[in-house]
Amino acid sequence: MAEPPQGSLPGIVPARITLRRRGIYLLPNLFTTAALFAGFYAIVQAMNQRFDISAVAILVAMVLDGLDGRVARLTRTQSEFGAQYDSLSDMVSFGAAPALVLYEWALKGLGRLGWIAAFVYCAGAALRLARFNVNIEVVDKRFFQGIPSPAAAALVAGFVWLVQDNKIPVDDYRLPWIAAFLAFYTGLTMVSNVPFYSFKDINFRRAVPFWAILLVVLAFVLVSFDPPIVLFVLFCAYGLSGYVLWLVRRRVRPSP
Repeated sequence: MAEPPQGSLPGIVPARITLRRRGIYLLPNLFTTAALFAGFYAIVQAMNQRFDISAVAILVAMVLDGLDGRVARLTRTQSEFGAQYDSLSDMVSFGAAPALVLYEWALKGLGRLGWIAAFVYCAGAALRLARFNVNIEVVDKRFFQGIPSPAAAALVAGFVWLVQDNKIPVDDYRLPWIAAFLAFYTGLTMVSNVPFYSFKDINFRRAVPFWAILLVVLAFVLVSFDPPIVLFVLFCAYGLSGYVLWLVRRRVRPSP
């Protein structure tokens, strides 16, 4: 008769311990990987002096970044790995890529000021993402604390695309200074406490009135009319909306 395993009581068969292997959800991480690739592709094209393609690649990364989180929530495939992977992807696509594209495109001629402006943007994106990860459970989800990095990257990429599409000469002495101002503005706004509407309270599965569909159709028509100009105007409007909201809140705040 076989003896029971050492350390176990006679007549009691030890329970078999099964270890569950942690898996990684494929679908949302595919969108994150695609956004990461778009950011990396933007850097490669900037090195090849194809700045119009770089700008479009950053905008594509912004769209993909907006989809991965929604896909994860809709399919209930949210995970800590996905959140960390998304943050690292954002640093490449919306931190390093816009800074390098802007530097190679217009800031290089400004010398020290040029790379300082690019670094301020890149550091602002890193700090913005780190603060977002730490404060994700304590802030009002209706508003971002500072402009989100995808919106900041879209503002930079939209400006590059607008100039390239309209064939404005980059050696114009005004363009590098506008690019430097844009880098400082977006970099500092990302780490500010200015509130920006997050659009996270919009429920796409809820019924909407007919006029809402008409507005969506009108938006597509306007964008298709001249995408670089219309999109850049929209990005500028959002980039200023936080300061407008901040001023309105200060005016309506009751005095002590």
